[in-house]
Amino acid sequence: MSQCEQPYILVLYYSRHGATRDLALNITQGVESVTGMAARIRTVPAVSAVCEATKESIPSEGAVYCTEDDLRNCSGLIIGSPTRFGNMAAPLKYFLDGTTNLWLTGALINKPAAVFTSTASLHGGQESTLLSMQIPLLHHGMIICGLPYSEPALTHTTTGGTPYGASHVAGQNNQPLSDNEKQLCMALGKRVANLAIKLEQ
Repeated sequence: MSQCEQPYILVLYYSRHGATRDLALNITQGVESVTGMAARIRTVPAVSAVCEATKESIPSEGAVYCTEDDLRNCSGLIIGSPTRFGNMAAPLKYFLDGTTNLWLTGALINKPAAVFTSTASLHGGQESTLLSMQIPLLHHGMIICGLPYSEPALTHTTTGGTPYGASHVAGQNNQPLSDNEKQLCMALGKRVANLAIKLEQ
């Protein structure tokens, strides 16, 4: 990152039907509520079983695809994925599998990180998905932070929200985020941004 560039938290996600993207947008608001920290929102392309299939280098809509430099230069990282059988979706896993150069150079060591997810059902594997996303971040030497129970919405929510990270219950009809889910998204973004500032001092 250049001397004049504002430090940023990278909010990186994969979304199929828009629910995980909505979480990312609310997390971004939390990041940007912290003075001195910006949010950079990025996504990853879908993967295909067809070897010849390719994606445009710039997506037709939504966030820009993440680059290695986006990761290398971030002050903190918050990643999100819909649940796929209790695990992160293949496109995000595929992207993370390609970050060996960052691991070899220790580029992400001691930076704060957090995770978020969306499921179609209340018990659809949210917590296992959040934990699965934390594993590669730990291998990168990042400092994992969740949501403390000092956040009132964590005990009041009847939809998504866990101590392991922000979450959303989309249901079969892709319901909008509840007020508690939005509050927890913003709290998570704010927490990572504040931690990043303290760690850089």
